[in-house]
Formats: sequence, structure tokens, C-alpha cells
Amino acid sequence: MQALLDAIAEITIPGDAGRVFHGRGGLFPGCEHWTLDVYPPVWLLTSFLPASDEELASVHAALSCRWDELNPGQPLNWVYQYRFEARAETRLMAGSVPDPHDVAENGARFRVHLLRGLNHGFFLDMAEGRRWVREYAAARPGCRVLNLFAYTCAFSVVALQAGAGEVVNVDMSDGALAIGKRNHLINGLTAGARFLPHDIFSSWGKIGRSGPYDLIVLDPPSYQKGSFIAEKDYVRLMRRLPDLLAPGGHALLCLNSPKLGVAFLQERMQESAPWLQFVGRLTNPPAFADVSSERALKVLVYRKPD
Repeated sequence: MQALLDAIAEITIPGDAGRVFHGRGGLFPGCEHWTLDVYPPVWLLTSFLPASDEELASVHAALSCRWDELNPGQPLNWVYQYRFEARAETRLMAGSVPDPHDVAENGARFRVHLLRGLNHGFFLDMAEGRRWVREYAAARPGCRVLNLFAYTCAFSVVALQAGAGEVVNVDMSDGALAIGKRNHLINGLTAGARFLPHDIFSSWGKIGRSGPYDLIVLDPPSYQKGSFIAEKDYVRLMRRLPDLLAPGGHALLCLNSPKLGVAFLQERMQESAPWLQFVGRLTNPPAFADVSSERALKVLVYRKPD
């Protein structure tokens, strides 16, 4: 785990939330199971293999040493999560976690929860997607956005901040949307967002009546038993895009599966909606560099002709 310890020795005082060490990218042999993130003022170490007490002690010593150099006398806050078989064990290792805990990215604030669940309320690897949506909305004041699989509605927050007229957020989870509503409020956004706790595959009626949309964001889980399996369900979304998009509108297709590459999305789009034009793929944040672009997060942009 020397590469992880070396990264800790180089950390700086955090401002925005972000990734510090991305072993999952395969660029550090022997450290593929480690990631280190910062959700100020808390550090989050994640392992996808069991960690020994000695390894955790080494990380604690490295974090403590570096933090004392950066902030003498200030408490170190860090959390450890072990992920396995779609489950997680989470431990507070030192200090405390704010409650509520809000973090920043490019001037926006988002509520996170590090001590419960597999996910923490905010996906750090989607930073470039949020930047793209912010720029898109800024260039098209008043645009209408459909945010499918909205989770805690980060795309909605940045779109409305940039000038979108309305965002319709759709997700099956009432709990996730409740956090999404809170994210809007802590950013001072009291109008423009709608929240639909809805299974899109049960009915498209509500979603279609609110269209057409200038931008549709599709960010589904790659595999969630009982609700979405990318290999068979993504095409069902693609088929709806031509009817839901306004002329000249764009779709942002996201897929975070190491098993499915760019060709999976492109080939199925060609089959399902060949009249939509491929614009390009967004680059991932540098902190998420990967030995294989096919294995990393895929975010593709498509456009409906005028």
C-alpha cells in the first residue's frame, strides 16, 4: 500500500470534495482495492478487500502526520469503509463527522452521509458531467431538463444554478429525492425543480406530459436487482429519447460499469435511435485516471437534429 501512503504524504488542505487516491484505476499495482476521498472536513478510506489492523494503523499514522503538518492542533476526522458483495461495513476511525454534513463543488453544496449505506449521496467521479450540464444550461437560459435516476439531484442543482428554467427529477427512492430537495434548499433554489418518486418503466405518461426537454440526463445504476440491469434495460431508455427530446436537444448517457465499454452504448443507440447524432464522450476527472478508458466511467453526449 506504499502508493497510498505516498499520496497521503502529498495531500493539501481540501476545499471541495474530491478523490485523493484512485487505486481502482489500476495505475498503482497492488493498490487496486484502495481509494481515498475527502469530504471536508472528513477523509474517507474505502477498501474492496479486507484490511488488516496493521494496514489501517499505517493509514492512520500517515494521515495523522500529514494533517498535523497542515493543521497543527486540529482534530483529524476519518472514516473507513469495507465494501463487499453490494454491502458495506463502515467505521469512524478518528474524530467526528458533521451532522448535517454538507460539502462543496464549484460553488454548489451537497449533503452527504458517510457513516451509512454503500453510497454517500454524491458521486465524485461525475464532476465533469456536472460541469458539462452547468455549461449547457448557462448557454441556454430557460432550458427544460429531465433528470432520470436523479438520486440526490446534483445535476438539477447545477442546471438551475446556471439558468435552467425547469428540471424534472425522477427516481424510485423517496429518500434520495428528499435529500435532493434539501440540496436545492441549501443552495437557495426554491423554484424550478420538480421531484417525481416514480418507476419509469411502470409508466412514461407523467414524464412525457412534461416534455419535450432540451436536455435529458440518464445516469442509471449499471446493476440494481429488481430495478435496472444495464445490459437489458438501457435500450428501453434509448428508445424513448427521440419522443422526449426537443429538436436540437441533447442527451447525456452515463454508464459506470467496468464490464461494458463505449461500444455497448454506441451500438445500442444506433439500433434504438439511429437519428440521434453522437457528439462525443466527456473526459473523466484527472483524479479518476484509469489504465483502461473502456473500464472507466462512460459519459456520452447525443443530439437530436433540429
